[in-house]
Amino acid sequence: MGKIIAIANQKGGVGKTTTAINLAAALAILEYRILLVDADPQANASSCAGIDLEQMEYSLYDCMISQIPVDQAIMPSETPNLHVLPSHVDLVGAEIELPGVKRREYVMRDLLEPLKSQYDFIFIDCLPSLGLITLNALTAADAVIIPIQCEIFALEGLAKLKNTITLVQEHLNPELEVEGILLSMYDQRLRLANMVLEEIRNNSEYPVFATVIHRNSKISEAPGLHRPVIMYDASSKGTANFLNLADEFLQKNTTIHSVNS
Repeated sequence: MGKIIAIANQKGGVGKTTTAINLAAALAILEYRILLVDADPQANASSCAGIDLEQMEYSLYDCMISQIPVDQAIMPSETPNLHVLPSHVDLVGAEIELPGVKRREYVMRDLLEPLKSQYDFIFIDCLPSLGLITLNALTAADAVIIPIQCEIFALEGLAKLKNTITLVQEHLNPELEVEGILLSMYDQRLRLANMVLEEIRNNSEYPVFATVIHRNSKISEAPGLHRPVIMYDASSKGTANFLNLADEFLQKNTTIHSVNS
């Protein structure tokens, strides 16, 4: 059985989408079968994976609201072994429409749970807010990865997210675990970045990944070409960071064996 991982933080601009697409792609290159679920109406993860948003017929919105079978919405990407359940701007409307749906917090779980036999890992790129879509993602997930930018306000955002995760564990998904905090956009030349890094590593009650994602021009350039960094520049420092993260992630999930093997 596969594992569902939400990439979440209520603070925007911390590298959620960057983490989701690049970790997913790194694991796919390592021959794990991956599904990337884009749960953000901006659809940046879909675009970064190379999905042509003008050509797609269905999106996550259609599956959640109109009961379109999820296999009709999933699309292959240009990265081998990486499939995408794309998003659409219509997903904004789901926040209004879901309150009238029975078991509204469990809609995404009901969609994704049957897919765990088809994929090794399912990653959900979450909105930077606490609404019904994000609650659906955390309720569907087995674990959550929390990307944190190495800057001072990251600590404030982490405290708020901790409260959210606790509420979800108490009321919606008692099995939800924190896979780890991922420090991103790290610039070792900056004193503040080093202070935040040490503060989180020394004082976090959650696990912290040893891998750190550095600021890297190739990571920033790749989305403009609708590719994960590993498909844009395989020799870049950004690619090395995400391959290291994939290796560390796999060490934490040694019981999962590729469905391709």
